[in-house]
Amino acid sequence: MKPRRLPLDRPWLAVPLVVAVMIAMAFLVVNFKLVTTKAGLFCGTTSAIERNVIPIQLHAVLHYATTRDIPQQSTAEIRVSFDVLFSLYPCNFLVFGLGHDSLMWASFNPNGFTMFLEEDPNWIKTVLTKAPNIRVYPVGYKTHLYDAKNLLAHYKAEPNCLPPKLHLQGNTKCRLVLSDLPNEVYDKEWDVIMIDGPKGYLPDLPGRMAAIYTAAVMARMRTRPGVTHVILHDVNRKVERVYAQRFLCRKYLVKAVGRLWHFVIPPASKDQDLTPNTFFC
Repeated sequence: MKPRRLPLDRPWLAVPLVVAVMIAMAFLVVNFKLVTTKAGLFCGTTSAIERNVIPIQLHAVLHYATTRDIPQQSTAEIRVSFDVLFSLYPCNFLVFGLGHDSLMWASFNPNGFTMFLEEDPNWIKTVLTKAPNIRVYPVGYKTHLYDAKNLLAHYKAEPNCLPPKLHLQGNTKCRLVLSDLPNEVYDKEWDVIMIDGPKGYLPDLPGRMAAIYTAAVMARMRTRPGVTHVILHDVNRKVERVYAQRFLCRKYLVKAVGRLWHFVIPPASKDQDLTPNTFFC
């Protein structure tokens, strides 16, 4: 999820400025909702609640208005997630992958719970130097991109990859399950899950097979009312497309923009829980 850089002789501020404007819009609307009943948009009038919201958003506006770090997603792709988060906040937002755009994603979910999962400890340290107030946990992946096809065969043959034995935490038999994530990941039900990591562009890298599968299980095992929005980036790559179609399902795809697919996934019904072949699709 590391950002691309444009040469310095190009208009490098375009995307960051658009991002900053989007964050500013979100901040103004959220602040307006808060102050209409308590205070005004003037110095010294903010409430304690407002002060909890303002710092990360203003920090994000400042950062993206002045940075040369270009978000990995295009403006049109970013807008898809922005609209989803803006319609749901505050919500539970889980992001696979960490980058210079992580401060932006956190700022789009004011007063919500946003968590990032990243496989590279050194990259975590790098990002936290610029965005120390985001919540990020290291995660170890046991998969490799070169094994993507074999993992699909394993999923079909392993009883613990499908109901009624399917579970996440502690499930070491299903190789597609991320079984040792922080307890907070399993304890929460996620309203929005973004998959923009781990790295998956070379055979020896982890690939996103386990992230896609685990996100699909979380969505289908949801018990709270509502649906789960799953946003997958880099669908121009074969593995992302194949796994998305198998576990996130074409029938739940509601929007495709650039290299990004947006799925809206309902919880599995009791009948689907008892029928492994229809649990995902």
